[in-house]
Amino acid sequence: MNFKRTILAASLMAAVSVTQAATPSNEEIWQLLQQMQQQMTEVQQQNQQLKTENENLKDKVEATEQIALETSEAVEAVAVATEEAVKTASLISNKTSIGGYGELHYNNLEDQNGSADKNEVDFHRFVLFFGHEFNDDLRFFSEFELEHSIAGDGKSGEVELEQAYIEYDINEQHRVTGGLFLTPVGILNETHEPNTFYGTERNSVEKNIVPTTWWSAGAMFSGEIAQGFSYDVAVTSGLDVSKGGTKSSYKIRDGRQKVSKALADDFAYTGRIKWTGIPGVELAATVQYQEDITQSQDSTAGSATLYETHAVIKRGAFGLRALYATWDLDGDGPKSTGYDEQTGWYVEPSFQINNNFGVFARYSEWDNQAGSSIDTEYEQFDLGVNWWPHKDVVVKVDYQDQTVPAGKAELDGFNVGLGYQF
Repeated sequence: MNFKRTILAASLMAAVSVTQAATPSNEEIWQLLQQMQQQMTEVQQQNQQLKTENENLKDKVEATEQIALETSEAVEAVAVATEEAVKTASLISNKTSIGGYGELHYNNLEDQNGSADKNEVDFHRFVLFFGHEFNDDLRFFSEFELEHSIAGDGKSGEVELEQAYIEYDINEQHRVTGGLFLTPVGILNETHEPNTFYGTERNSVEKNIVPTTWWSAGAMFSGEIAQGFSYDVAVTSGLDVSKGGTKSSYKIRDGRQKVSKALADDFAYTGRIKWTGIPGVELAATVQYQEDITQSQDSTAGSATLYETHAVIKRGAFGLRALYATWDLDGDGPKSTGYDEQTGWYVEPSFQINNNFGVFARYSEWDNQAGSSIDTEYEQFDLGVNWWPHKDVVVKVDYQDQTVPAGKAELDGFNVGLGYQF
């Protein structure tokens, strides 16, 4: 190596220099050779150390390169998996939808005619929506509900499948629905999320006469027939006010079968026409006919026909809702008890102060035994405020005052509600 040559050259020059100065003795020459040998040994040791260090460095470099390669491959695999997961999540989010709503109520109502006071807190409804779009023309929608927080034997709550249907677009103007769906009638029956209406409780007319919430199983055609005009025509499972036999009450709300092993001897036929030709205005009318409202269980009862019409107006801060509904029941059974005519109406003006606050007043009348010779009519006045901290979250406070038939509970007082949807 060059280093060795340098050492030898230096040693020889030194020897020559010494020789030129004076001829060394044998002993001096031996010592010089011993020094040279020692230097050569040290140089060899240094070379070996450098060689070992170079080999170790090479191994480390190779190991580092291998780790880098494996790390790069792992990062690439993670990136591919992440990209696929994002694509899958995006696909699911674009095709499948989840939502829901809920209502918590506090009622502080005093019975003016007795001891049937109502002082309670109730998580009235917890609802989940699940929908899926199979393609641009075919979709699924469902609504799953738990009422009154706890369901089961001896509990006040119920678990209900309120909607589960397939909707198919025949073309751009018309579609068909099949499955379990809400009856196309009234204002609240199809749109009843708590942030969409005033008052803690749903209004008494649509509750007792329409009767919200009301769903059936069957098929329905819907669509647009002209600018601003739409229609719905449905054939569905009907009501059964007899509940398996004759009875003295033919109250419409009690006839909802909720598609739970529902008797289907007599279907219901529903038609609705709706006009929305002016933004913020909805005018609609519904007619339903059922040949036997007891599903052939009560020979003293017969057909039933519903007539309903309503208006919803929202112009700036001012709002107005008004609805009228009436049932006509045939048969000696309903006639003898006054249930042959069941009718009700309400009017509800409102004013939205800003995006967060709105006030309303409502006057309602309803009578499930309007054919009776005695006074069976209910009246109720409501006044309250809604606060929306977010457009999908609402806090409600309202006061109600009732006038009721003799011997019935007259509940006056206030209600507080908390509601949401997502």
